[in-house]
Amino acid sequence: MNIMTLGNMKAKIEFDQDAELFRGEILGLTGSADFYGKTVAELKREFKKSLAVYLDECARRGIAPYKSYSGKFVARIGPDVHEMISIAAADENKTLNVWVKDTLKQAVHSSEST
Repeated sequence: MNIMTLGNMKAKIEFDQDAELFRGEILGLTGSADFYGKTVAELKREFKKSLAVYLDECARRGIAPYKSYSGKFVARIGPDVHEMISIAAADENKTLNVWVKDTLKQAVHSSEST
């Protein structure tokens, strides 16, 4: 996973081949804030600057800067997958909701360690 953490904020980092720079996109914001750098130190510095500019602009406009997460989302998976995960949940003596939550948490933790 190409995620950079700075304080409690995270940004997705990708290489921009045209600019020959790394591009970061700050996650969890109600709008968009990105930054560029050639080195890790430069990315961190630009991350801080971009976030500060974004937060100042939100304050100036009276906009909430951070996304709010309800803990609910809809996933369209098809009846066959729905049946398979229902069976898997029952096999582990879990509700479908608990099984999905546990499986998603495991997948995220697994991708963080790679």
